[in-house]
Amino acid sequence: MKIVADFHLHSKYSRATSKDMGLEGLSRGAKLKGIQLLGTGDFTFPDQIKEIKRKLEPIDNSGLFTFNDIYWMLTTEVSTIFTFNGMTKKVHHIIHVPTFDEAEQINEALSKYGNLRSDGRPTLIMTAPELVEKVIGVSKNAMITGAHIWTPWFSLFGSKSGFNSIEDCYQDQSKHIFSLETGLSSDPAMNWRLSALDKITLLSNSDSHSPNPWRLGREANVFDLDKITYKEIYDAIKNKDKSKFLFTIETDPNYGKYHFDGHRNCGISLNPDQSKKTNGICPMCGKKLTIGVLNRLEELADRPEGFVPKDSIPFKTLLPLYEIISSVTGTNALYSKKVLVENDKLIEKFGNELNILLNVSREELLKVANEKLADAIIRAREGRIKYIAGYDGEYGKALFDDKEYEKIKQKQEARASSQRSLRDFGSVV
Repeated sequence: MKIVADFHLHSKYSRATSKDMGLEGLSRGAKLKGIQLLGTGDFTFPDQIKEIKRKLEPIDNSGLFTFNDIYWMLTTEVSTIFTFNGMTKKVHHIIHVPTFDEAEQINEALSKYGNLRSDGRPTLIMTAPELVEKVIGVSKNAMITGAHIWTPWFSLFGSKSGFNSIEDCYQDQSKHIFSLETGLSSDPAMNWRLSALDKITLLSNSDSHSPNPWRLGREANVFDLDKITYKEIYDAIKNKDKSKFLFTIETDPNYGKYHFDGHRNCGISLNPDQSKKTNGICPMCGKKLTIGVLNRLEELADRPEGFVPKDSIPFKTLLPLYEIISSVTGTNALYSKKVLVENDKLIEKFGNELNILLNVSREELLKVANEKLADAIIRAREGRIKYIAGYDGEYGKALFDDKEYEKIKQKQEARASSQRSLRDFGSVV
């Protein structure tokens, strides 16, 4: 049976999340998106684990649960802060377990390192290897996944506080790490450029703070399983079993918030080559740029662009339907009634968003959508979209109009160039 899974999301008990991120809201969003399996998120938070214990129904001894016709896996994200070689390191990790008993034992163990009531994603004063040792000490069935591994802050390879290798981060506990999450600003093709990641299975998840389908499942994992159980999923990931782990769903890395280098306050966005010319300094204000994912990856990569490892899990690049409609109609509002009407009309006709994005033919789309929108959906499916890359916390922008794309790119380049010239002139005088 084929299923789409999004393991990494947050509950209403995490900071900056929608109040609708309860099981009810999430299950509604999952059905609109076309997701069959969700992570619960935040099982370390006392109120969350009480709620999910009350509502989730165990499915025999499968290690999974059900609620509102959606499968659920117990998951949480934690932040570890520690010192390594005299530097402060901040790394996020996703924990997956099959039973409430194991989740509660993990909570008890981790409560000694931080206040689990402080946030749905708690901050723990412990090293990454200590975290793995404690979790695996409770449950040998637990899976620990490095979260959004390239994000500048709070990640394994991040430019602000990350490491240069898995072994530096997880040390003697690296043997228990077999999955990492690409994050919105990178995709598997980028990660394939690091030979050290060949032994790792790459997962893609939404890290959603909202149950809306333009956030939930924007990145996900597609499996074809004999039985829908925790062990089947665990084994498919650990063994990188291409017969069961079919592909991941990705957004284009340019869409992510941290793909390029930049400085949001100054509106400065630079690719790695441009950033090198400024020595990583904002050409407008003179402060340090936030070094993005692409630059950091280029620093660590030991393979050329386009290299594909022989046992890699394939991926498909999509864009949320709402974003496609918004771009085509020129509507920038996040909750536009005009966009939602078109969005809902398509989903009502074709069942769910992922079916529309992956499968519905142009001819069928034209029965509901105008030609411009139908063509845009097909272009997104075929990867024929241009993007203005995201940077320093700003999402990237998808563009279907080549002229608009060139206009924005020229404006960005002119802004960076003129500010750099002004700074150079000022340093001379």
